[in-house]
Amino acid sequence: MVTLITGASTGIGAEFARQFAARGHDLVVVARSADKLDDLAARLRAVHGVDVTVIPMDLSVPTAAGDLWQRTNALGLEVDVLVNNAGFGTHSDVADADPQRLENAVELNCRTLVGTTARYLPQMRTRARGTIINIASTAAFQPLPQMAVYGASKAFVLSFTEALWAEEREHGVRVLAVCPGLTDTPFFELAGEAAVSAASGSVALAFTRTPQQVVDHTIRALSGRKPSVVDGIANAFVARVVTRVLPKRLVVAVSGRLLGG
Repeated sequence: MVTLITGASTGIGAEFARQFAARGHDLVVVARSADKLDDLAARLRAVHGVDVTVIPMDLSVPTAAGDLWQRTNALGLEVDVLVNNAGFGTHSDVADADPQRLENAVELNCRTLVGTTARYLPQMRTRARGTIINIASTAAFQPLPQMAVYGASKAFVLSFTEALWAEEREHGVRVLAVCPGLTDTPFFELAGEAAVSAASGSVALAFTRTPQQVVDHTIRALSGRKPSVVDGIANAFVARVVTRVLPKRLVVAVSGRLLGG
């Protein structure tokens, strides 16, 4: 079995790598940081005796999905499990943000995810087996002032993946969207200083989960039939119930306030 994981250098992606390696999967790990990927690969080879292929690349460029597909084909790798984990967000008003950074977020969070899925899926369908895990977010369930592009991109991931689940459930391919809430990863550091401050509040900390909890939940969910899961009981209640019951204006106002808006 070969599992390909994007955004594998840290956080949830690195935890997916550890857990699939522990299950005997050979890995393809992809991210920008070659040093971090090499360190992770060396540890996993030593501990679990699996093959780990390291592909350092920037997945936010328009050609990323096609380039990755060509690289794995050239190496003769047949992917059984695809984990589209790579993604980032920017914390600011859209008017104050770097337009190129916002465009790169859409490229990575949406275009590359669709591109990798569409390229690796046909072989899975032909074999009548395979797994695609797309990492969305609890941000997918409501507009997110101060992180508008991130929230919208994750709503896209959730909708796309649930539709794909319906297309593939009769073809032997397991498709799952995973919606983590606040997780103890470098995500908010990359989003900006204001996001770190917002994420460090007492309410936020009460909801924070670990990468291991997120991946443990994902692995359990793969044995079920749901198209998507929200990680954490409290997160699921807010995402699935509160955001649907409260008026939209109130939901947007509260989410903006929690992010420092």
